[in-house]
Amino acid sequence: MRKDIHPPYGPVVFRDKSAGFAFLTGSTATSEKTVEWEDGRTYPVIDVEVSSASHPFYTGTAKVLDTAGRVERFERRYSARRAR
Repeated sequence: MRKDIHPPYGPVVFRDKSAGFAFLTGSTATSEKTVEWEDGRTYPVIDVEVSSASHPFYTGTAKVLDTAGRVERFERRYSARRAR
């Protein structure tokens, strides 16, 4: 493997401000902003808009679309055209 072509990999905190949720993980992403983590160390922090704590799929607030009703409405609307 070639040396000095990969970005540095290190610990980074990803923070979802809308949900008040943060997690520490390894990443090549960096940031000028820092935050003091629970272990007392300071890490770069990256603010994200959506995480597993705020995404509707993971929180159970996702809306299920009524696809059957949409198909029936489409068939009613265009069934006269098919008959011709």
